[in-house]
Amino acid sequence: MDGTRPELHFVFMNYDPEYERLRSNKTKRGAHELDLYLSRKHDEVLAKNLLPGTYRKTLSLVIVDGFAVEITDDQACLFTRILIR
Repeated sequence: MDGTRPELHFVFMNYDPEYERLRSNKTKRGAHELDLYLSRKHDEVLAKNLLPGTYRKTLSLVIVDGFAVEITDDQACLFTRILIR
């Protein structure tokens, strides 16, 4: 782990009332809306904080509002500082 090779990192988001609202809808449509909402939200967080082409989101987690992304350790440290603010 030299900080420059991409590795898989998991990011877990803070409380989001819209996530909670969508998650409470137990219908197929509700599940689909939640999937779309989280995927878009996670893509936006990454695009806002990391340069294009420097990361690869591998999945969005629905049950915990999080995602997995391939980034360097250096990017992960920077990303953590940005999200904690």
